[in-house]
Amino acid sequence: MLTPERQQLIIDMVKEHGVVKLRDIVEATNTSESTIRRDLIELESLQLLKRVHGGAASLNSKATELSMTEKTTKNVQNKKLIASLAMSQINEGDCIYLDAGSTTFEMIPLLKGLDVTVVTNGLMHVEALFENEVTAYLLGGKMKGHTKALIGNMAAENLQSFRFDKCFIGTNGVHPKYGYTTPDPEEAFVKKTAISFSEKKYILADYSKFSETSFAKIADIHEATLITDELDEELTSTYEKFTTLIKVVK
Repeated sequence: MLTPERQQLIIDMVKEHGVVKLRDIVEATNTSESTIRRDLIELESLQLLKRVHGGAASLNSKATELSMTEKTTKNVQNKKLIASLAMSQINEGDCIYLDAGSTTFEMIPLLKGLDVTVVTNGLMHVEALFENEVTAYLLGGKMKGHTKALIGNMAAENLQSFRFDKCFIGTNGVHPKYGYTTPDPEEAFVKKTAISFSEKKYILADYSKFSETSFAKIADIHEATLITDELDEELTSTYEKFTTLIKVVK
């Protein structure tokens, strides 16, 4: 494959998936890692993508967020693995908070048959909770159509009526210095409030969120246990210095 063809394929992969692992690019192009790394350096210099640990990502504004529909189609298998790990932290009789988000959404079918009580701000979560016969409460608040979440002061005030054994929170960015972040300050406030009323706090994030930052801070990196998918040794070593890490082992 000629260099222009290979680099165009890389650009197309990043546009389609948002974040692409180095090994996936190597397989798709049938090229060595060293060649792909040189391609990524060149494409980054042209501002066509940005390099991240273990791959490449699209150039997104810190205030830009994918819609819930877009999120549910990205890294689906990774999210299912993370949801399964999150479920291993839940006990019968728990009262839990499920944040609006595509990864927490994957937990809902796994809750069927368990004696748990769920509180959520996720509009897309409601029907799935009902279908899986999970006892659940929906927060009130301002409807955010883009992410299908209930946010704002009303949602945060509703949270004050509850105390949770565990909360499971989604995030757009995971960074050792800047913590957990998301584009919308109102949504960040609801996440932060849920964390404050939970005995145990879990952040759910696939590999694409690592070393990323968004506009509004949710919490410092050490304030929650981080549940994620497969990470390389470098990332594992970095984040284990700051927080408890639960990850997929293959």
